[in-house]
Amino acid sequence: MSPRATRRLLLVAGLVAALGVSPVSPIHVYTQREVYGTVGSSVTLSCSFWSSEWISEDISITWHFQAEGSRDSISIFHFAKGQPYIDDVGTFKERMEWAGNPRRRDGSIVIHGLEPSDNGTFTCDVKNPPDIVGKSSQVTLYVLEKVPPRYGVVLGSVIGGALLLVAALVALAYGSRYCWRRRQAALQRRLSAMEKGKLQRSGKDGSKRSRQVSAERGGGHGGLSPLSPRPPGSPGAAGEAPLSPQAPVLYAMLDHGRSAKKAKGGAGDSRKDRK
Repeated sequence: MSPRATRRLLLVAGLVAALGVSPVSPIHVYTQREVYGTVGSSVTLSCSFWSSEWISEDISITWHFQAEGSRDSISIFHFAKGQPYIDDVGTFKERMEWAGNPRRRDGSIVIHGLEPSDNGTFTCDVKNPPDIVGKSSQVTLYVLEKVPPRYGVVLGSVIGGALLLVAALVALAYGSRYCWRRRQAALQRRLSAMEKGKLQRSGKDGSKRSRQVSAERGGGHGGLSPLSPRPPGSPGAAGEAPLSPQAPVLYAMLDHGRSAKKAKGGAGDSRKDRK
């Protein structure tokens, strides 16, 4: 075979091999970021995955544990060939339970009887040949005496309390203003009633005083009352202007002036006669 034919065969074989290999997409693994539990209780460490390939018989799921403050990671669980295997290393061998189902893309486990030494990071790794390329996922377990309330619950409680406080203050302000208005209206009504009573009493006193003054004036003019008819020719008779109490004094002054003028005139005439 010539070298030229050999090159052609190698080129064709390379093309066939290249076309026969299908691209592999990475597998995706998902876990919670943090999980809380109390001492003596049970907790579920969820692990789900997504693969572009059908779930094969060679699928494997592995869990690793790294204690808090430690740099070493140990294998605590392994699933392969359709069977779960709990490793004898560590303190989880008698407290761990398989709760996953690879056909449903679930690789979760349950840990019973939590202890303070269980604080740490758990890593879930899944391989589904030929889909074996992917990144594992980690979840941190916190074992506490009491489960702390979630931040959302705390924030909701704070906001709710603040809203209730604001509503109470608004209601108190509105009630105070309403009571103040009612008190002012009642006080205004009392003042109006008092002023009305004073006006009525002052009117009655004024009418009594005017009657007394009229009676006194009537007694000073010969016992005639203001409403009794006057005799003809007297001051205040019909057709004449009524005379005031000072009218007699004015008439006397006028008579005195006239008599003085007459006396002066008589004296002048006697002087002329003498001349």
